[in-house]
Amino acid sequence: MMRIVALEEHFSHPDLVARIPSDRIAGRGYPPSGPGFAGVMRFEQLADTGAGRLADMQAAGIDVQVLSVAGPGADLLDAGEGQALARAFNDKLAGIVAEGGGHYAAFAHLPLTAPDAAADELERCVVDHKFCGALVNGDTAGRFLDHPSFAPVLERAERLDVPLYIHPNVPPAAVRDAYYSGFAPPVDFLFATAGWGWHAETAVHVLRMVLSGTLERHRRLKLIVGHMGEGLPTMLDRCDQVLSPHVSARLGRSVKETILDQVWITTSGIFAAAPMAAALMTFGVDRVLFSVDYPYAANRQARELLDNLPLAPADKAKIASGNADGLLKLG
Repeated sequence: MMRIVALEEHFSHPDLVARIPSDRIAGRGYPPSGPGFAGVMRFEQLADTGAGRLADMQAAGIDVQVLSVAGPGADLLDAGEGQALARAFNDKLAGIVAEGGGHYAAFAHLPLTAPDAAADELERCVVDHKFCGALVNGDTAGRFLDHPSFAPVLERAERLDVPLYIHPNVPPAAVRDAYYSGFAPPVDFLFATAGWGWHAETAVHVLRMVLSGTLERHRRLKLIVGHMGEGLPTMLDRCDQVLSPHVSARLGRSVKETILDQVWITTSGIFAAAPMAAALMTFGVDRVLFSVDYPYAANRQARELLDNLPLAPADKAKIASGNADGLLKLG
């Protein structure tokens, strides 16, 4: 039997989300409950880390989920409140992992409005709870990880030798209004998020970390992005052709070299042959890792993609778990 590890699998808990003021949640653009938004946030499934989730995993043959906190989260709170909420989320996750019979691992949730405290929380989670790294939900107060204020977090991830998973977040209001508005409210939200905006935003996040020299200053930093590389596999040569002549001399590497040196990608949420082919052709089989994006995507559908890949068994096993086991130090 092929061991299968899924990396972008989400968790939340209503009691912890309730500690975030509702105006902060609405201000970030998270949708209300109501017509057209039924089931979008999936709080019931996010909170279930017991029999229901485990049965769904077993039915699809998934051995391990690496759990991470879905937004809204600590990035919506001021420094002190954010630290307390992140710690509470992480302690909850640690208990779930400990009681999960080997079926769960975790990425830390970080209070990024307090970067020094976020670095310390990352270390606490990795050292004390044996977490695999951290997942960052998009920008924090309009700042991506290339901002100098986040250097303590990047330095600590390098020293601990754990990756940061860059996940999308709801775009800021100005971006939503300019690019993604003018339709029915559910269409506006989905266009700004899973239907397009999330993927463009995360690709921009990674490219900013290249162009700013952030990845050059942190050459041992390891990044993961989901959704078949957030469009980067199909656009990387174009980005390299246009941008590298203007930055390579300053940075020491081309845009493409930097990304292929320091970024891994997962299959989360995208289960079609053409994006997978682009991912493999651009990043190579050693940099692609299986993920589902549960509960927003179906375990069974993700498993079907893996089963149908026209790859040698050894390469399929790398995607299924071998690459994750090595990168995250699992097992």
